[in-house]
Amino acid sequence: MTLTAPAKAGTAPRPPALRRAWRAVSPYSYVAPFFTLFAAFGLFPLIYTAYVSLHRVELQDPGSMEWRGLGNYTALLGDEFFWTALRNTFTIGLLSTVPQLVMALALAHLLNHRLRGRTFLRTAMLLPYATSVAAATLVFAQLFGRDFGLFNYVLGLVGVGPIDWQSGTLSSQIAVSTIVVWRWTGYNALIYLAGMQSIPSELYEAAEMDGASRWRQFFHVTLPGLRPTILFTVVVSTIGATQLFGEPLLFEGSMSGGISHQYQTLGLYMYEQGWGFFHLGRAAAIAWVMFLLILVLVGANALIARRRSRKEAGR
Repeated sequence: MTLTAPAKAGTAPRPPALRRAWRAVSPYSYVAPFFTLFAAFGLFPLIYTAYVSLHRVELQDPGSMEWRGLGNYTALLGDEFFWTALRNTFTIGLLSTVPQLVMALALAHLLNHRLRGRTFLRTAMLLPYATSVAAATLVFAQLFGRDFGLFNYVLGLVGVGPIDWQSGTLSSQIAVSTIVVWRWTGYNALIYLAGMQSIPSELYEAAEMDGASRWRQFFHVTLPGLRPTILFTVVVSTIGATQLFGEPLLFEGSMSGGISHQYQTLGLYMYEQGWGFFHLGRAAAIAWVMFLLILVLVGANALIARRRSRKEAGR
């Protein structure tokens, strides 16, 4: 007969070491699939693209690499078509982003009031976004036709001569920007609408009691309450404008973005270098230039918003 010492009162037996290790590791196992997919399809392509951008790589023989260092980047700086694509990206970005966000804000303000068929209107806002970019661009290319396009027909009714939307520099950029505005205005309007509905109604009631008109309520209550949402849409629209590709490619079906590259964006220029001229190394360099450009633009937007919020907090 053997005697065992009784367990001390108030103390529970320790769990095994394996159970303690599982408790420490299990939270990371739930997020591991995301980081695994991100490393495989996000981080690795980004790093490998940077590696390829430092070499001369041709599409005919992608396994053969010749070290160039920063040669691909210096070649871009000396290419006039790169600067044309960069300028077109900024121009088309401004022509599409500013009207798009202004119209989206106006539509959201309208839908925020009690209207008949609000559910139908909100659903209809997403139809352009749900439409294929190829289908939308091909339809707009017909609408902007020089001889039989609907837009030139309407302009002819008011005495304006036909405009060659595909050959002109400003006209082609306006046409491409119109497609972007049509596709993304409703999407941003619903984002603004969600932001407006999160603003406390007590603020509007207090402003109304102080005698503020609807315009004053919009500028002094709605816009300050939407500031984080507006910053989000500006950042997302900036990223989308920098990566613009499908609309200019399908507008005329040319990788050069028109006869004189008048609406070729950086995304289209990268596609032309990589799959038109087979220079994968230079295309990878363009991709990294676009990535750095996006970081600079997003950082500038965040810095401006932070400074503005500090100024208002110091008042």
